[in-house]
Amino acid sequence: MNFNNILSKISESFKNTKGASVLGVDIGSSSIKIVQLQKKNGAAVLQTYGEIALGPYAGIEIGRSTKLDADKLAEALRDVLTESNVSTVDAAVTIPMSASMVSVFEMPDMNNKQLSQMIPIEARKYIPVPISEVALDWFVIPKAGGAKEDDRFESTSPSATSNTTASGAVSEKKQSENKTGNKIETMVVAIHNDTLNDYSNVVSKTGLKVSFFEIEMFATSRAVLDSDFTSPVMIMDIGANATKVYVTERGIVRNSHSIGRGSQDLTMNISRSFNIDVNYAEKMKRSFGKNDPEKDKQIAELVDNVFNPIFGNANTVMLNFQKKHNKNISKVILVGGGSLLSGITEKAQKYFAVQTEPGLPFDKIQTPAFLEPVLQKNGVMFAGAIGLALRKLQELE
Repeated sequence: MNFNNILSKISESFKNTKGASVLGVDIGSSSIKIVQLQKKNGAAVLQTYGEIALGPYAGIEIGRSTKLDADKLAEALRDVLTESNVSTVDAAVTIPMSASMVSVFEMPDMNNKQLSQMIPIEARKYIPVPISEVALDWFVIPKAGGAKEDDRFESTSPSATSNTTASGAVSEKKQSENKTGNKIETMVVAIHNDTLNDYSNVVSKTGLKVSFFEIEMFATSRAVLDSDFTSPVMIMDIGANATKVYVTERGIVRNSHSIGRGSQDLTMNISRSFNIDVNYAEKMKRSFGKNDPEKDKQIAELVDNVFNPIFGNANTVMLNFQKKHNKNISKVILVGGGSLLSGITEKAQKYFAVQTEPGLPFDKIQTPAFLEPVLQKNGVMFAGAIGLALRKLQELE
C-alpha cells in the first residue's frame, strides 16, 4: 500500500504542532506498519503512518509471509521510515504472539515481594525452556469492579525492554482488592531472550531508540477496545499466515489462541484455482466483490474453504471461554489485513451470531478530515502500531 501521495498533506496539516513525537512499529510476517503520534492539547494526533510489504525483500510476492534476517528486516524498516517521513526516533516495537508465552494461573494471596520470588518458580510449569533463557513479566489481574480504566490499561501491557522486564504492575493496595478467597489470579508473560536480542539487533541498525517491546495482542487490544466496555470481547487478528484470537474482559486478555491459517492461504488458493501468478491472485483477492460474477462466485467458494476452518476454530475458543467462565462474549472485533476482505465481517457475524465489527483504531486519535475514508477502510491493519504509540505517549506524561 503506497501512502506517499498523502504523506505531504499530513505533514502540511500538522506543520505547526509542537511537542515530542512517538512512533509505534508493528513488525508482522508480511509487512511492517508504523504510526507516528504527537500529544497536542491533551489529545493524540496523527503525524504520519505507513506500511511496507516484506515479500519483495525476500524475493517473493507482496502479501506473502516471510522470515527475513536482521539486515533485510532493518533495510525494510529504514525504507518505510523514510517513505513515511518519520521525524522521531523514540519508538516502541511489537513482539509477535508466536514468539511469546502468556499464561494465567492462580497464586496464594501474598504481597508483591513474595510474588516476585514465587512466580518464576510457578512459571517453570508452563514454560518449556529454562527461566534463565526468557524475559519474564507478570501482574495481578484485578477482580470485577476492582480496577479503574487507567489500572486496566497499565495491567494489559506486559512488556520487555531490551535489557530487563517489568515486575508486578499492581500495587499492594490494589492487590488486596483482587482476592478470590485466599487466591489471586496472575498473568505471566515470557519472551525468549533470543527473540528480544533479534529485535534489538534490527532496531539498532535503524537508529531508533526503543524503550519497550510489547506483545502484539496487548497493543492491539489497547487500540480497539472502548475504555468503558467491560463485557467479554473476542478480537480476531487475521494476518497473512496465521489468525490470532484473544478474549478480553475489562481490558484484560484472558485467553489467547493462534490458528495456522490466514489471508495468504486464500491468495495461494486463488493462484492455483485460476492458474495465475501470485501477484495477480492477490489483486483478485483484494478486488473480490468487484470482479466479474463468475470469478467472484469461484472466489467465494475459496473464501469458504479458507475461512470456515478459521471461524470454526475461533468459535471453539469462544465456546470454551463461555463454558469455563459462565459468561457470554458480547462482541467480536476483526483486525489485521485479512479482515479487509469484502464481506468477511458479515460472514463472521452469521458464524458467531454476536455483534461483529471491524476495529477502528484511528478513532482513538485525531486525524485530518480528508483522510477519514482511507483510515476507516484500512485502519484494521494499524491497530498494533497505534496501540504501541498510545502507550508510548503515556511515557511522556
